[in-house]
Amino acid sequence: MANYKPDMSCQSKFIPIDFSRQIIPGTFEYALSHIVDNHLDLSTFDSWYNNDRRGAAAYPPSVMLKIILFGYSRGLVSSRRIAEACETNITFMSLSGDVQPHYTSIASFVAKMKDKIEPIFTQVLMICDKEGLIGRNIFAIDGCKIKSNASKEWSGTFAELTRKQHKLSQASKRIIERHQAQDGLSEDEVVHDLKQKEKLDKSADKIRDFLATNKEKLGSRKTPVKSNITDPDSAKMTTSKGTIQGYNGIAINDDKHQIILQAQVWGSVGEQQTLKPAIEQLQKQLKKLGTPDTFKQAKFTADSGFHSEVNLEFMATTGLDAYMADTAFRSRNPLFQESKTYQTEQEKRRLKRNKGRERLFKSIDFYFDENALTSRCPAGKEMWLSVKNITTAGRQYVRFSGYLKNCRVCPLQSQCMRKTPSKQGRQVQFEINKMTKPISYTDKMRVKIDSSAGRRQYSKRLGAIEPVFGNITVNKGMNKFTLRGQDKVNTQWQMYCLVHNIEKLRNSLH
Repeated sequence: MANYKPDMSCQSKFIPIDFSRQIIPGTFEYALSHIVDNHLDLSTFDSWYNNDRRGAAAYPPSVMLKIILFGYSRGLVSSRRIAEACETNITFMSLSGDVQPHYTSIASFVAKMKDKIEPIFTQVLMICDKEGLIGRNIFAIDGCKIKSNASKEWSGTFAELTRKQHKLSQASKRIIERHQAQDGLSEDEVVHDLKQKEKLDKSADKIRDFLATNKEKLGSRKTPVKSNITDPDSAKMTTSKGTIQGYNGIAINDDKHQIILQAQVWGSVGEQQTLKPAIEQLQKQLKKLGTPDTFKQAKFTADSGFHSEVNLEFMATTGLDAYMADTAFRSRNPLFQESKTYQTEQEKRRLKRNKGRERLFKSIDFYFDENALTSRCPAGKEMWLSVKNITTAGRQYVRFSGYLKNCRVCPLQSQCMRKTPSKQGRQVQFEINKMTKPISYTDKMRVKIDSSAGRRQYSKRLGAIEPVFGNITVNKGMNKFTLRGQDKVNTQWQMYCLVHNIEKLRNSLH
């Protein structure tokens, strides 16, 4: 019979500890401690304190940075969990010098970091640059949607929130009416109902106060967009795992070692609107690093979320050699056109969007002779020219309509029209005089990125930026924000990115 030594892992052991020997070279905590102690200028934090003659001694900023960034690197984004770790975990004790800040001190430190985080972020970038981790060859931008410290149940336009407040008030009134109609309720039922009424009234008052003290947000089309009562700067966002209330963390990185050069969060703003401020911040960062002319020789990649005519026009003024895909980029790729798997998945997505309806014929499925101005439908029937001149965004179109008598009995009707025609047949529009229109930035980018060289350059985007978000949100567990308000959340996002950059220095500092 086997004889094994007993497992003593659940027992406590009192041994002398040398904190300096717990931080092992080559680890993240060693790189963090070395950078904070030897490379960062933290003198700007002195302005927070005026306690040299009276008041309690403050926790050193170096200690607070170490335990917070190390906590983030282990997925401990809560101030309470970091404070607890400082009392129980030997690595936290070694980094902090065996001091145990209260969780409120940790939360306050992060919340006040708005003006301090950017200089620290830049100082770490300078170390990365000195170690040769920044190549300045290709920059890539992307976004990562992360949950905020707010519930999506408290989101809505002002009209929706007003209706919700009315429903809550009506529910509260129904409780009173029920009590008046039924005198024989037990004491437990009365207590339960009163608690429920108090909860409903509190929620209704919360909405009423928000509507009275805030202005409604308007989108890019000047239409109302959803606001959140708990965190007005956050927004409802659709992700691959459902809808969340959160922020979109935007980052630009360098492809050589995936060092993040620019980081900022956005709430209720589309990705297209974040490109210009991100590029401007990147240019400022490169000036601080002593290379203001980087844009003249560097390349830049972005996915279709950042693609727009306005953004392409802006990129043309920056000097960057940009490669930005449009929404139809993949469908034009011959490799995907021949892929049965891709076509099958695209059809599944289309059916989901259209709730199972069949694909309808598009204008490309109709025959059109621009010289003779004639058209035939997919069933081979002649169509009549209903409108000769339509001008939209500087482009000219003509519109054809099918004869009603033909459309009503057409065997392809289910593939051509959503409903059985009653007043008019199928209408289709064709662009004419295409050669006279000016070449747009979108057209130029489409030609550039569809070339073999363009596809080769754009293909580098995936390996440059996507692993960064995987490392931050999955490997490090930094997948939610604990603060509220864009300024505070932006600080936390930059600290998340700072953890990523410091990890890249782990093997460079000894």
